[in-house]
Amino acid sequence: MTSQKAYSPLCDIENVLPILNKIAIFGGLSEKQLYSLFRLLQKVSFRAGEYIFEKGDDPGHIYIVRSGKVKIVARVDDVPMELILFDVGQCFGETSVIAIQPHSADAVAVEDTELIVLSRDALLSIFDSDKELFGMLILNIAREACRRLHQTDEILLHYVLRNNRGSGPRI
Repeated sequence: MTSQKAYSPLCDIENVLPILNKIAIFGGLSEKQLYSLFRLLQKVSFRAGEYIFEKGDDPGHIYIVRSGKVKIVARVDDVPMELILFDVGQCFGETSVIAIQPHSADAVAVEDTELIVLSRDALLSIFDSDKELFGMLILNIAREACRRLHQTDEILLHYVLRNNRGSGPRI
């Protein structure tokens, strides 16, 4: 389990809104909705090599890279495999939060990194205060999950086709 970090409120809305506007899960939100969301966001910092979460940890946050880089690493037979690298303005952890399932891989800061975070509790509080905003966020998260699943399908199909060339059809 990863260590507890200090989360602090964001105070610089003029620097954060341009980042939020580029994130798929916040797409289509009005300025008023973005301001409502901003009030719920926090920030947290990690040093290079520090774990943000580990496989098996309960999901508690949606993460947005404000500075630095984060890699998602899976272990196969104790061999680490980098699955994806998230850069500034990219978002991760949202599907684990929605699915309420433990993380399936580790997230590690590649360099000193600052993250903008939306806690699961804050996301659920939106359900009580603004159902339209909550619905948009959930729909956008579902769309992003579908896009990632489609990309994964393409990669798997490419891998299967590459490995089956010359071996004839399989039934």
